Amino acid sequence: MGTKPQHAERLPGKFDRNTSKDGHQSKRPKNPRLRKGLAKTDREYKEAVRSAERTEMLLQEEAGFLEAEGMEKTYKFRQQDIQEAVDVSTANKKFELKLDEFGPYTMDYSRNGRELLIGGRKGHVAALDWRKGSLDTELHLNETVHAVKFLHNDQYFAVAQKKYTFIYDKSGLELHRLKQHIEATLLDFLPYHFLLATAGHTGFLKYHDVSTGQLVSEHRTKLGPTQAMKQNPWNAVMHLGHGNGTVSLWAPSMSTPLAKLLSARGPIRDLAVDREGKYMAVSGSDKTIKLWDLRKMQIMDTYYSPTPASSLDFSDTGLLSVGWGSHVTVWKDIFKTKQKDPYMNHLIPGSKIEKVRHVPFEDVLGVGHQNGFSSLIVPGAGEANYDALELNPYESAKQRQQSEVRSLMNKLPFDTITMDPTIIGKVDRRAMAIRLKPGEINELEVVTGDEKLQPRPDVLSKNSKLRSHLRRKKQNVIDERKMRVERNLKMEKEARERMKMEEQGIYEEEDVLDQALNRFK
Repeated sequence: MGTKPQHAERLPGKFDRNTSKDGHQSKRPKNPRLRKGLAKTDREYKEAVRSAERTEMLLQEEAGFLEAEGMEKTYKFRQQDIQEAVDVSTANKKFELKLDEFGPYTMDYSRNGRELLIGGRKGHVAALDWRKGSLDTELHLNETVHAVKFLHNDQYFAVAQKKYTFIYDKSGLELHRLKQHIEATLLDFLPYHFLLATAGHTGFLKYHDVSTGQLVSEHRTKLGPTQAMKQNPWNAVMHLGHGNGTVSLWAPSMSTPLAKLLSARGPIRDLAVDREGKYMAVSGSDKTIKLWDLRKMQIMDTYYSPTPASSLDFSDTGLLSVGWGSHVTVWKDIFKTKQKDPYMNHLIPGSKIEKVRHVPFEDVLGVGHQNGFSSLIVPGAGEANYDALELNPYESAKQRQQSEVRSLMNKLPFDTITMDPTIIGKVDRRAMAIRLKPGEINELEVVTGDEKLQPRPDVLSKNSKLRSHLRRKKQNVIDERKMRVERNLKMEKEARERMKMEEQGIYEEEDVLDQALNRFK
């Protein structure tokens, strides 16, 4: 007799869901329609688990960092040595753009890391594909350029000029002049909300919806000109650095800052927030670089630089790049312990660093300075495994169009920006008496089974002590309204009897003493 082959049971992995607290399966429902739907859902879930496990087997790439042998130090390795040791494609990513006439230069990369946008202080703006070395557009605006920023993709970019902020397309055509954004020196873009944020000399933080062309909100910071501005990628909260050494956190739906952090004894030079939104680095004019834990709102460590740091930026893997003077210093593992020596160091002689920015998904650091632009190789800075459905560095024109339509359909309202984005969609299960107002909700408590059995504070039983006390008090209290009605009825009855006696000719004898005492009634 033949027997069926017995397959080994599949062991639960990290992608499996927990069926119950004790590990047993729940009972099958009696309704056949519901049972059929649950079976279909279970099949889809198992297929998703198998797909996730197969995908994880393919993601074997790991970030490769510099390793020193013996007495060597990684911060002593020069860019020429690294360029000779890497492959040809990576070596070509190190290049220099000598632009002495229109500096200092600020720059920005597109979200997928393919396009580079540079802007000179004296009016030179250029967009190029830095991998291929092809120039897309070049503008000479003949006026001061303070900041440049790509929008949701590389087809549009914003330029903060001397008075107004302008939006251009990839060919260099001027599309819009934002008259509401006056004297802006800092630009940032929220990709999931399609909001362009500007700040500058006027002391206002303004949000502009680029999909509808409307000015969503403008907030007066009341702290003077804004020195630095960065967004938190996790919750889209804007971090502003001010001249009194404080860092304020803002949301477009709130006219007051969500929080204020005193970080330096002088003006804030620059700040940076890591990709997960857990840590923030702030540089001040007092030559300090303070690392903040945003979950606790506490300072973790403090670093010092020989001169005040002019620019900060975090990479995908958590490397912190610091631009100070003519030096660029890269720090590694600063979230774990305080580091004594930096990971890498680079010197650009005779130039002042204006801006440092890591390229998404690449081991490359872009540096804008007085004499132009430099692209440096920083091993281990880029994310090795990326989600191509979210951001694809190798997307085609058709994929870019589809992603643009999809992001517009999934656009988030600006009032969903909060300190804790996980609060959206939760239900406040507490009683009405202790329930917080919408502006006061910071965190929600999960109601356990024991708490559900307890009576709510605002619900009173009929035989409670408070109700019995009110009943006893009500019995002893004299009802003034009832007494007034009874008094009026008595007076009307006496008046009718008096009129009846007068009609019969019967008159009461009035006493003189009674007339004298009537005024005391």
